[in-house]
Amino acid sequence: MADMDFAHTNIAGRTIALRHVRGSGPAMVFLPGYMSDMAGSKATALFDWCTAAGRECLLLDYSGCGESPGDFADGTLSRWCEEVVGLAEQTLVCDRMVLVGSSMGGWLMLLAARQLQDRLAGLVGIAAAPDFTSWGYDDSEKARLAGGHTVLRDNPYGPDPTPTHAAFWADGQEQLQLVDEIPLDCPVRLLHGQEDGDVPVEISLRLAAALRSPDVQVTLVKGGDHRLSREGDIALLLRTAASIR
Repeated sequence: MADMDFAHTNIAGRTIALRHVRGSGPAMVFLPGYMSDMAGSKATALFDWCTAAGRECLLLDYSGCGESPGDFADGTLSRWCEEVVGLAEQTLVCDRMVLVGSSMGGWLMLLAARQLQDRLAGLVGIAAAPDFTSWGYDDSEKARLAGGHTVLRDNPYGPDPTPTHAAFWADGQEQLQLVDEIPLDCPVRLLHGQEDGDVPVEISLRLAAALRSPDVQVTLVKGGDHRLSREGDIALLLRTAASIR
């Protein structure tokens, strides 16, 4: 596949929007958070840094998100993981890659890593949120989701409420990662803001403990919120990603 900016390709019968630039390895692959996309500040900064440094980089929008067509209500971790793995295998030129997952993308990163681990150079989690279908909802919300209903919550980042659909929640409950050892052995770097109001810092600590890899580091960012998108936060992300070779 030639160097490109925005493009689309077919994965598992779905049209997926992507940005890809060739370069040296390991390639960087950014996985956005829930209802986020590749136009976010962290994804864009990583892509721009890779382009300037001559590194391969891949960004994507999951089906039903951003520039990828489809219905968001059809989205699940399993569906989006299929897209990430398929796109990485189809697009990347370098033999090895670093998966960079933000929030829900940090959960998806773990699922994709299980399938891609022969090519993994490492993982970088940014406020990684594995298992949030378990710890992120109260009992009444779980009952509604288990009954096939959609749960709506206030969205601090936009005017429209954030939906959680029953299919996404049910699939998430089948993809829990923190209940057993996670059989990944590559280097892992976890960044987490100490003022994160969405994902408790404890989740990154639990993830570090669950990973089988002996090379896991957790960095707590004083004053950092869930998005970790301040100039210093993004500089930390780029330094961290660049350190994995």
